[in-house]
Amino acid sequence: MQRYALFLSGLTYKIEYKSTTAHGNADSLSRLPLQVNTIDSDDDEMVNAVNVGQLEKLPVTQSQIRRETTHDPVMATVLQFVMNGWNEEVTNPELKPYFVRNTEITEHQGCLLWGTRVIVPPKLQAEVLAEIHQGHIGIVKMKAVARSYVWWPNIDLDIEQLCKACTGCQSVKVAPPSAPLHPWEWTSRPWYRIHMDFAGPFLDSMFFIVVDAYSKWPEVVPMRTTTSDKTIDVLRTIFARNGIPTEIVSDNGPQFVSESFKNFVKANGIKHITSAPYHPSTNGLAERFVQTFKAAMKASRRDNGTLTKKLANFLLAYRNSAHATTNESPAKLFLGRKLPSRLDSLLPNVRGRVEGQQSNMTFKRISRLRTFEPGQSVTTCDYRRGSEDKWVSGKILEQTGPVSYRVEVAPGTFWRRHTDQLRDACAQIPLKVTLPEPIIPSGTRKSAEVVPPAA
Repeated sequence: MQRYALFLSGLTYKIEYKSTTAHGNADSLSRLPLQVNTIDSDDDEMVNAVNVGQLEKLPVTQSQIRRETTHDPVMATVLQFVMNGWNEEVTNPELKPYFVRNTEITEHQGCLLWGTRVIVPPKLQAEVLAEIHQGHIGIVKMKAVARSYVWWPNIDLDIEQLCKACTGCQSVKVAPPSAPLHPWEWTSRPWYRIHMDFAGPFLDSMFFIVVDAYSKWPEVVPMRTTTSDKTIDVLRTIFARNGIPTEIVSDNGPQFVSESFKNFVKANGIKHITSAPYHPSTNGLAERFVQTFKAAMKASRRDNGTLTKKLANFLLAYRNSAHATTNESPAKLFLGRKLPSRLDSLLPNVRGRVEGQQSNMTFKRISRLRTFEPGQSVTTCDYRRGSEDKWVSGKILEQTGPVSYRVEVAPGTFWRRHTDQLRDACAQIPLKVTLPEPIIPSGTRKSAEVVPPAA
């Protein structure tokens, strides 16, 4: 560069201005594409990957099962044995899980079935597991769903490993119930008694929860505002779809104790039952579902899709899964049928439902129940703000339910309290211990006080 600079400095030259419009030849030549000998395909692959990632995967179909069955060496060998007969002894360890079930494995339209369950080839097992995992319903419910559709060796272990590897499922912990609850009477038909509650705020919204006491069928409605009028509008929509219930159970939230809500239940001939103040676990059915719902929605935060899609996936999976109390799915008890899902495309020409396992185990917990007599001196919790003493003296006026009482704390002043909120004022008198009462027949007093409709 120094040599060229010295060369130029020895010359005499004149600098003139030239408009850019006169430089068209140089400008066009500067924009010609360069000739490249090698082509880097990384950019194209990245663009293709992004485009493919935007497309939602389609469910596994019968044709895919049939094609991969013939392509997989082990599955193809099993198919040949099913068609032509099994050998007396199988030494290959990969074939032994099929050999021990050889009398129960059949072939249908190129697919292998163990009973009514489709045997999925290894190449498609990950996709099927991801489909079963939709909704983050947990290991137990996933296994129950899988037993209605598919099978392959060690499928239960694969389901457990999938849930353990899911960061969303592992980040959710369900708190155990703090105390035993007085059991509600199981109704004789769907939508006779419903339990309702609000969940939230979380995920930038409130969720109105309604659960049927008979079938455990849930209704979940996102709400921006939770006023009494908005709650009534949502209930009208739910009642138009499912009918008007005979009883509703709620806590003492302001939406449920307002005059407009009392007039609403009175106009529809509904009996409104509220839980004891400051004791929301009385409405245990709705409370337990709220915990399950929150855990599933928090676990699905990393999933693609809108809140509406995640909520729909959860409700479909929950309604089709067997409930721990009834051992039947809410859809079967509420609608009398199973809700069709994407998993139905796994079954070759099989549209019928598979009945789940029946269990006769009854979970009954016996707890010590404290009772009080009318006129008995007690101390009760004082929830008034600014009160110096948490416990104040009072006298039992009457028993309003199996575990609730009306207490007189001052002349003309009465509080309603749960047995957990009362203690005997006389320490020398031993507590009366009884076993929980059996399920009370329909029409008798329940654990929560019935709030009469407004006149």
